[in-house]
Amino acid sequence: MSDSAAPPLIDLNADLGEGFGRWQLTDDEALLSVVTSANVACGFHAGDPSTMRRVCALAAERGVVIGAQVSYRDLAGFGRRAMDVPPEELADEITYQIGALEVFARAAGARVGYVKPHGALYNRCVHDAEQAAAVVAGIRAAGGRLPVLGLPGSPLHRAAAQARLPVVGEAFADRAYTDRGTLVPRREPGAVVHDPDTVVKRAVGLARDRAVTSLGGTRIAVAARSLCLHGDTPGAAELARRVRSELTAAGVHIRSFV
Repeated sequence: MSDSAAPPLIDLNADLGEGFGRWQLTDDEALLSVVTSANVACGFHAGDPSTMRRVCALAAERGVVIGAQVSYRDLAGFGRRAMDVPPEELADEITYQIGALEVFARAAGARVGYVKPHGALYNRCVHDAEQAAAVVAGIRAAGGRLPVLGLPGSPLHRAAAQARLPVVGEAFADRAYTDRGTLVPRREPGAVVHDPDTVVKRAVGLARDRAVTSLGGTRIAVAARSLCLHGDTPGAAELARRVRSELTAAGVHIRSFV
């Protein structure tokens, strides 16, 4: 347990709007009844104008904060393929994605409240300072001081802090951690935690104790204000409801960081 007298506080975020045309991956409506922050795909790894408009309208209606889930331009690979994009070009593409989502957020009577990289870009920004700086440059060009959601202590957060953008630490209950506190790459065995009971238990531990056991068995501290609930896994909505219910039962307060 934390030494603080205040009860534990956590935000629940999920990747939403990850469809394209007639193809839909995430159960957006069900997940929006659980989460407090929505990472909306901006068209580069998934998402299209109609999907973005619909998800923004649903999120605004339910009081869920809208976040821009920015990515490498990789629709075919769902944004999970490693890419080498020149920093200036990447910065422009980040600005473009945020701007596109902002139009639909405003149409719904809301605003984009934060930015989170997706997939390969997220992982790249954990160890590549140049790409992380390009992402931050793109966020700054979009205007305002949008919070940056990402892995605590990453180059992305360091670049954001240097640019005087708010940083928000994120944790994953369904992803394995290395002993260094980074995520185990998806291509490696055991990278994804599939057992629902284990995911729920890890979620409570991350929110209440700010810690998790790595794949190698080491207990590591995770300073996270937001917990990611992946929406692209089977039974994601029901699992998200279980996580929220167990967090509440454990005395954790659930509220957006925005």
